[in-house]
Amino acid sequence: MTDWNDIITAVATVLEGDPTGGAPRLRALWESSSPDEHAQRCVLAHYLADLQPHLTEEVRWDELALEEFSSVHQDDLRPVGITSAAGMAPSLHLNLGDGYRRQGEIERAREQLHLGQTALAALTEDGYSTMIRKGLDRLRRRLDTNDPPSKS
Repeated sequence: MTDWNDIITAVATVLEGDPTGGAPRLRALWESSSPDEHAQRCVLAHYLADLQPHLTEEVRWDELALEEFSSVHQDDLRPVGITSAAGMAPSLHLNLGDGYRRQGEIERAREQLHLGQTALAALTEDGYSTMIRKGLDRLRRRLDTNDPPSKS
């Protein structure tokens, strides 16, 4: 079983500003994870997406994160401090929606925006939820104003 402490350490390395140190760890953990470790793979894919140099790869990892999330159970993300797995859904939809927007896939982006906004009810009022709500609001404004996507 993929150890949550190893995942937390790799994610912390990335979040502390060392993506070149954290990315190989995250990828190695992904490669050593088993297909039935949906929660671990969801978290790994979520962070690996942000480290991709090309938009196509980023979106692919975001899609994988959401795919894995579909098999995550209520308490599966407690080891990373998420008391209800549903609390991760808005972030996953936000990231994928923004990726689709940047690819010019506007309808798919709108679908993810809607799913993210619907999932907001799972969040408590804290700094994290404020960040996600603001991100979804930015995505909505960009879609509403036809903010030109940047393809890469």
